Amino acid sequence: VQLVESGGGLVQPGGSLRLSCAAPGFSFGSYAMSWVRQAPGKGPEWVAGITNSGLTTKMTDSVKDRVTISRDNARKTVSLQMNSLKADDTAVYYCTKGRGSNFSVHVSWGQGTQVTVSS
Repeated sequence: VQLVESGGGLVQPGGSLRLSCAAPGFSFGSYAMSWVRQAPGKGPEWVAGITNSGLTTKMTDSVKDRVTISRDNARKTVSLQMNSLKADDTAVYYCTKGRGSNFSVHVSWGQGTQVTVSS
């Protein structure tokens, strides 16, 4: 399973970023997907998940008013639109493959993309 994240970078507080994950090597439309982040010195934190159909999404409370997860099953991509970014959002963001329609399980992980929020 190959998951390739892109779109990270340095952004000022209050700015926006759109992360993308390409997943070419499996039956993408059959699996839920998530974004998980890991801040320096902290453990992984689940950020957002989307079912295989894309009809159901869920975000962790700390980001739910600022983040949107979406997917394009035809293009085999999942995206994370992040707005009003804060310093606390600084982390490596990973795209993960779920188990069937369950995005609470993280079967495979990408290599991650760094997001740094700083002035």
